[in-house]
Amino acid sequence: MSRTQTLVCLREEGLYCPAGDFFIDPWKPVQKALVTHGHSDHARPYMDAYLTSSSGLPIVRERVGRSAHIEGLDFGQTLKINGVQVSFHPAGHLLGSSQIRIEHKGFVCVVGGDYKLEEDRSCEAFECVPCDQFITESTFALPIYSWEPSDSVFQSINEWWRQNEEAGLTSVLFAYALGKAQRVLCGLDPSIGRIGVHGAVDIFNKHYLAAGYPIPETVRASRNTKEQFQGKGIIIAPGSTQNSPWLKQFGERSEAFVSGWMTVRGSRRRRGLDRGFVLSDHVDWKGILKAVEGTGAEFVGVTHGYADALVRWLKETEGKTAYELNTLYHAIASGEDEENGKELS
Repeated sequence: MSRTQTLVCLREEGLYCPAGDFFIDPWKPVQKALVTHGHSDHARPYMDAYLTSSSGLPIVRERVGRSAHIEGLDFGQTLKINGVQVSFHPAGHLLGSSQIRIEHKGFVCVVGGDYKLEEDRSCEAFECVPCDQFITESTFALPIYSWEPSDSVFQSINEWWRQNEEAGLTSVLFAYALGKAQRVLCGLDPSIGRIGVHGAVDIFNKHYLAAGYPIPETVRASRNTKEQFQGKGIIIAPGSTQNSPWLKQFGERSEAFVSGWMTVRGSRRRRGLDRGFVLSDHVDWKGILKAVEGTGAEFVGVTHGYADALVRWLKETEGKTAYELNTLYHAIASGEDEENGKELS
């Protein structure tokens, strides 16, 4: 079977399944959009109809508008669209994030979306889905990206918070408002002090709480609540708030960023940070290779990130039929925050 015969290809609107006549995470308006998760580069407005996971539906609705026509499908439940069988399976990226399994005439394709293999307390665990064609991200597809266990990272964050409290500093931890912020919140030790969140984080916390995930008690950080954090508390906020008037009201502070990009020497220094914690909701290099091997796929499409390096490795070392799909999802040049239209992963 040639690459042109695989189930999912690339069109100007996005990833497309010709047999089913639907798109996956399209970036231009289409009639039928299957959405892997609620990040703004994957869940875009103005589609005629959306299908996503049941647990991810409330978050996708926040993104694309409350009036949008959105349906949810439980993980593992199957649905036929124009004779093509589809199902959603956990991707481990954030609450409700999915891999989309597509089957037609005995051929199976899985679109991985954004994913990670390590389990955490803030979302459903990744499920390896066997397939013939696997479409994988490559955000951190270089050997230098190798994640430590998250519990070790959370221990470091909590210790940093304690030290700041002893020094009379407000701790400010910058994290992507959806997914990363909630993962960090589930790893904080509430006994240390008060936990504050920016409004952009607070919007999504309610969906995690409704789904039963252990988000600790938080207070929306504002002019009216600033005394609760000054010199003692921790505030979780998007990176766009750095150097903002909103942030300055919390007094003398220590600032840190939590991101996979903190692996790279100089990232912390360029942003003027006191600390950088390496934690990503994307899969690392070894994890990508493990996921590809687990699927058993012969055909591997590679999207956003270090795609060239991964394609070359899969071809030369793994013997796969690998190729790049030039999608418009956030690539390695990202490094800002959601409010600027990009994500620090």
